[in-house]
Amino acid sequence: MQIAVDMSLYPLNGEYIPPIKDFIARLSRHPGLTFEYNSLSTQVRGEFDVVLDAIRSEMRGTFEGPDRAVFVMKVIGGATPATG
Repeated sequence: MQIAVDMSLYPLNGEYIPPIKDFIARLSRHPGLTFEYNSLSTQVRGEFDVVLDAIRSEMRGTFEGPDRAVFVMKVIGGATPATG
């Protein structure tokens, strides 16, 4: 089953851009995912287990880092592949 996860990362420190870019870069190394970006969120698409396993892994990496952060996610079931 295809899903899309619309997610935003809010690092709780003054330097918020580097942790966001790092999270997206780590997530993009997982095969089988496609991405769409906008100024407020990143949408990750792919097979249910692939998407959620990748997010879980990279979320853990963020939470194990030195700074606190908040993730906000919306999961859309039955998503179609990204168009561009």
